Amino acid sequence: MAAGSGGRLFSTELAGVLGAGPADTATLLRGARRVAEQPGRFISWLRNSGADEKWVRETVARSYWHPNGFAKLAVHVSGEPQFRLRLHVWPAVPGAPAGESNPHSHRWDFASTVLVGTGMHMVEYAESANGRPYDRYRYGEDPADPAALRADGHARLKKTGAPHVWRGGLYTCNTKVVHTVVPVDNGLTATVVVQGPHLTRSTVVYREPGQSDDQPNRPLTEGDFHLLVKEVITGWENGA
Repeated sequence: MAAGSGGRLFSTELAGVLGAGPADTATLLRGARRVAEQPGRFISWLRNSGADEKWVRETVARSYWHPNGFAKLAVHVSGEPQFRLRLHVWPAVPGAPAGESNPHSHRWDFASTVLVGTGMHMVEYAESANGRPYDRYRYGEDPADPAALRADGHARLKKTGAPHVWRGGLYTCNTKVVHTVVPVDNGLTATVVVQGPHLTRSTVVYREPGQSDDQPNRPLTEGDFHLLVKEVITGWENGA
């Protein structure tokens, strides 16, 4: 649990919002909207929580760097109602922004909001005989190595949509959606993700032919965590 009464109150209120309905995208959206409508309270909660060394250690243990250079911080875990609150942070980079550029689905439904930065660009896909060729993999199939990718043949994908979400905007995604996610620009970008319970054992990932499937996640240190949180708080306060 987060340090400070303000932190506990925010997470308790969010649990109340999510516990008032079924664990579907509509309910998750209400949770994400609470964050979007009260970003200052989320920032205060994050700041207060960061002063709790035990909370930091637990959060770092379940967080990591994505191979494409952004961080996934699991900042709150609730058992009842079952949900996770995640902070995804793309540090500013000198070149083109990188995100989750391989089309993929998720094992859980979620709703999100852009907390810091210009926004996010998503492209959504569906398998189609007339689409672009990809190698298909399953993620989460191996109990001994849940992060491993298992080859699952080939597929062709066509684009079905390209939604943009700007700062303060909202996005929902269920387990059937296949998409890519990339920041709109190369500045600091942070999103808050309200993640529902796992609904499927594995998910699908598509890679362009010839692309290596050996792209492991990287551990995140406490130093990384504190720096990222400081950048997010400063970015929000400065209107980044």
